[in-house]
Amino acid sequence: MTKALKKFFPVFAGPTLLAFMIAFIVPFFMGLYLSFTKFSTLTNARFVGADNYARAFSEKSHFLPALGFTALVSIISIVTVNLGAFALAYFLTRKLRGTNFFRAVFFMPNLIGGIVLGYTWQVMLNAILQRWGQTIVNDWRLGLAGLVLLVNWQLMGYMMVIYIAGLQNVPPELIEASQIDGASRWQTLRNVTLPMIMPSITICLFLTLANTFKMYDQNLALTNGAPAKQTQMAALSIVNTMYKKIGQEGVAQAEAVIFFLIVAAIALIQLRATRSKEVDA
Repeated sequence: MTKALKKFFPVFAGPTLLAFMIAFIVPFFMGLYLSFTKFSTLTNARFVGADNYARAFSEKSHFLPALGFTALVSIISIVTVNLGAFALAYFLTRKLRGTNFFRAVFFMPNLIGGIVLGYTWQVMLNAILQRWGQTIVNDWRLGLAGLVLLVNWQLMGYMMVIYIAGLQNVPPELIEASQIDGASRWQTLRNVTLPMIMPSITICLFLTLANTFKMYDQNLALTNGAPAKQTQMAALSIVNTMYKKIGQEGVAQAEAVIFFLIVAAIALIQLRATRSKEVDA
């Protein structure tokens, strides 16, 4: 049986592996090469060494401030999304009426596209702020608050579903044993429930980290970096450098490589840290 599976492995896995190579691996290494060149098209690339990386970190570049703002949005969003999602999941796994309805309602925002969400929240927030003579692009702190609210509204329901799955897999006998031993609800939650749902926490932290760090369309629609690029996140900054600054294509590619390495490193550290705390049921 094993030999038969190995024999037909290229037939079934080959097309997928080929598509992965064409769509991901080849473009990645092409992009890595282009980050060391000055180019406007793929046919006129001229090698310039590490000059693009130096320019990406220069004082004239908007990339470093964008990275800082991205980190700020991501840190706040990761904490608030996961706390809110876990709280919703915890209450919706209690024996209450209408829980399925509320699960569907909270999950629905995740189905809406980022551009639509951005413009929708821009209209709603501006309608509120105009009472005080403000708009969301008048102050970077308003833009920050708007982005965090948008991310929470979009992602919380999705993370809630993952936490619900984790909570439903906690063995009831462990909960009963802790109650028999006289543990309070908080002690049971901290010492029994949370360790048992660490796989769900690992997944949710990874997804919120990845989604907030690479956020582009919501940022574009909600603030477009205003005021004065103070609410410009890293992905939007890279796109603007690539398409709005003539002769800066190589710099934008270098910024993309740097951004990829930063996000990948943070994600790997997070995965290793949370997986080390997972326990077997």
